[in-house]
Amino acid sequence: MSVASETESLRQAALDHLWQHNRDWETAARENEPLIIVGGEGIHVTDSDGRTWIDVSGGYSSVNIGYGRTEIADAAYEQLKQIHYFPQTTANPPTIRLAAKLAELAPGSLSRVFPVSGGSLANETALKIARAYHRRRGDHGRFRIISRRGSYHGATGGVLFLGSIPNAPRTDYEPSPPGMVYAPQPNAYRCELGSQSASDCAVACARAIEDLIRFHGAETVAAVIAEPVASGPGAVMPSPEYWQLLREICDRHGVILIADEVITGFGRTGKMFAVEHMGVVPDIMTLAKGISSSYLPLGATIATEEIAAAFAGEGNHLKHVFTYSGHPVSAAAGLKNIELIQEEGLVAHVAKTGVYLRESLQQLQDRHPLIGDVRGIGFMQSIDLVADRQTRAVHPAEVKLTDRLNTKFKDRGLLLKAHGGHILNLSPPLCTTRENLDEILSGISESLSELETELG
Repeated sequence: MSVASETESLRQAALDHLWQHNRDWETAARENEPLIIVGGEGIHVTDSDGRTWIDVSGGYSSVNIGYGRTEIADAAYEQLKQIHYFPQTTANPPTIRLAAKLAELAPGSLSRVFPVSGGSLANETALKIARAYHRRRGDHGRFRIISRRGSYHGATGGVLFLGSIPNAPRTDYEPSPPGMVYAPQPNAYRCELGSQSASDCAVACARAIEDLIRFHGAETVAAVIAEPVASGPGAVMPSPEYWQLLREICDRHGVILIADEVITGFGRTGKMFAVEHMGVVPDIMTLAKGISSSYLPLGATIATEEIAAAFAGEGNHLKHVFTYSGHPVSAAAGLKNIELIQEEGLVAHVAKTGVYLRESLQQLQDRHPLIGDVRGIGFMQSIDLVADRQTRAVHPAEVKLTDRLNTKFKDRGLLLKAHGGHILNLSPPLCTTRENLDEILSGISESLSELETELG
């Protein structure tokens, strides 16, 4: 079978049988997709026709170490040869070592690790810990969870209704579970409270959370969950006082503070964990994606010693299990991934090269009137596209701005998707070099120029 015919055969099989993430097969067929990716190295992947692409998004902001790291494959293989799973009520060496490693890396007294197989399940676990913790303490009325509009915390039933992403309405899955409460997103560029500075927006949005706690009654609020840098609205990183106030507010009202580090963890922001930028220790922290660089499914929920203590003793254990929690092969892959991140200095690399990325994006902003704002940190940066810089208005849906832009990226070999009608997120693998960034930014600039000409 020729390369072309094999590609066509695979593509047709995908169109006939594969239910892909967030797309339908009829649209994919019209666009001669899906691409069939068969190999990768560093930030590049190769499709079944032999064409090479740059994965600007690093998978789902998750391929931190880059593609083609055989060291991780070898670690998984060696573990498979020893023991591939474990009997009930037992533990295994790589999972134990992973828990100990995460406790060593995590800030403050975050030290008790519940391993899972992905970010949604990490956040599901965090919510269950938070609610169960209050019940262990006799606060049976604390069930409400406060999240922020524009944030995303997963797609499973328990966390689906946390936050809200405008371009992904949840009407198919209503009604929502009880206790979902929504606070403003501290996005200084589009502050829904009308603040004119980053600091004012941060303070106003933090105080809005305290207002919600008081309105509903602190005795009914279990937790506040937030990403240190929110990807949904485009790499929103509030001023540090936001998290400092959030910590004070949660302490004042006995509310658990959950930091969702599913995307931001393991070096993406230039620190091992993004809360290190804030100088704050949450009560619970959730991890996934970069924990294994997506080589195998893996995630974790980490609680402080104080929170975990409520679950010690007969009858107090957390009544919670997933079949693949603590899987030894995934744990072995995660351990090797973390080892490579540390040995190769990738966190420091992102801290330094992320500054170059930000400065380069600001230079693009000077050249392209479509760019209203550039924001983010490290290798988690975003472009906010506008129709008018003065009003910050976005293009109407009928312009199909992001669809047109995504096609232009694809024409230039960039796997990069604008979303939400006006947001472009850049989250490349942590091994991305300045030269790689120059190539990516050149393709983005050319695409923007072409689109601006079309728009007049």
